[in-house]
Amino acid sequence: INLRSADVPEKCYLPKKQLHVWTGHTKGVSAIRLFPVSAHLLLSCSMDCKIKLWEVYNDRRCARTFIGHSKAVRDVCFNNTGTQFLSAAYDRYLKLWDSETGQCIARFTNRKVPYCVKFNPDEDKQSLFVAGMSDKKIVQVPNREPSVSVYRAAWNLRTFVSQSDSSIQRDIPVDFKYIAEPSMHSMPAVTLSPNGKWLACQSMDNQILIFGAQNRFRLNKKKIFKGHMVAGYACQVDFSPDMSYVVSGDADGKLNIWDWKTTKLYHRIKAHDKVCISALWHPHETSKVITCGWDGQIKLWD
Repeated sequence: INLRSADVPEKCYLPKKQLHVWTGHTKGVSAIRLFPVSAHLLLSCSMDCKIKLWEVYNDRRCARTFIGHSKAVRDVCFNNTGTQFLSAAYDRYLKLWDSETGQCIARFTNRKVPYCVKFNPDEDKQSLFVAGMSDKKIVQVPNREPSVSVYRAAWNLRTFVSQSDSSIQRDIPVDFKYIAEPSMHSMPAVTLSPNGKWLACQSMDNQILIFGAQNRFRLNKKKIFKGHMVAGYACQVDFSPDMSYVVSGDADGKLNIWDWKTTKLYHRIKAHDKVCISALWHPHETSKVITCGWDGQIKLWD
């Protein structure tokens, strides 16, 4: 497998068995993220206040532990090259880390709890990132300046308006589509499909809803994935790299796999003793899925 290649596996298959367990976190794991492009490393954050970087291949050892947060870490996010990553924790701090040295480069707070954090995806805007805060606001933070811009609207990662402010170019995200229907439930987790065409949203009424991510942002009523129990948990959804399958954990600790075309629930695996909060399909592998749970374990399936 060429980890540097951008090519997608031609055909993916259902994972059947447990291949490996990464152990080291002493409390529940909140989120896992694969290293950009190569996916040879795995970043995890936990309620034990620690962030760990694991090898996905070879000995699958823990390469580094990042210590610096005083409360549970809720989310992590790599930049486009993987040289740095961000963390968001209940100690009300967002921290920027150097992936290689383990150093904390910068820290930010507006005295609210950050729930999620994301780098700007554009290559020339890697110094900007956004975080969703506990006061229902989204803040945009420039890496190298202490100022914090606040937005009350949902942010589409690809839509920007450039505005000149005292001769400094600033990028102001604009809320370009707002969807609210009486029947809609809270959607605490969203994933963009590998082909960039769809957004998979975990809905609190035990369904995964699919929205078109291009041009007209609207619900695809033919693609609704059911059969799992997630009520109350922000279980992260993912796609297989060839777009054949949709995967998600659930409240019972199970890994659920649906067929993308027919929306049929194909396979359920008892993956964790507590909530299975995230499932990631390895972008270069035909049948390797990584799950993490509130039992503190991270598992590799094949």
